[in-house]
Amino acid sequence: MELRAILNALCHLPTESSAKLEKIATEMSWPKGKILIRADNVEENLYLIKRGIVRAYAVSDSAETTFWFGSEGDIVISMKSYVDNQKGYEDIEPLEDCELYALNVSELQDLYARDIHIANWGRKFAESELIKTEERLISRQFKSATQRYQDLLGNHPDLIKRVQLGHIASYLGITQVSLSRIRAQVIR
Repeated sequence: MELRAILNALCHLPTESSAKLEKIATEMSWPKGKILIRADNVEENLYLIKRGIVRAYAVSDSAETTFWFGSEGDIVISMKSYVDNQKGYEDIEPLEDCELYALNVSELQDLYARDIHIANWGRKFAESELIKTEERLISRQFKSATQRYQDLLGNHPDLIKRVQLGHIASYLGITQVSLSRIRAQVIR
């Protein structure tokens, strides 16, 4: 997915504003399995996924809990670093070789101050992330594992083909054995 398409999918930008963002973007490749964003670090960049898939997870008591997947067109970020310039709590790992666009957060903040269209893009991005987080929280609180799996199938059918079942089970908050049972029920 090209940078301009990713930017405009969130909020349409005038050509001049889009060009300013494109100017500060750096295209890069990142290998599968090499941590892109590390917990307990202040991340200086946000990334837009041109190609590939990543997962965000947190570690507690030696166990990893996956809480987010990102794929083509998604923005990869440590929100705590982005908003408060503080150390993040998540690791973000590519599950495939990825092609990314990196945007330096301080350069982006400077553009927010100088271009209202880019500032509105940033606001729409933050609002979108808040809604996604709220939806994940509500889903975890009020939906069964089967309903969460069916939502995942309906909203992101490509994940099932591209992501290890162990990561999907962790994301759903269940064991791999439970996921196997759910998948067998859903297939019937």
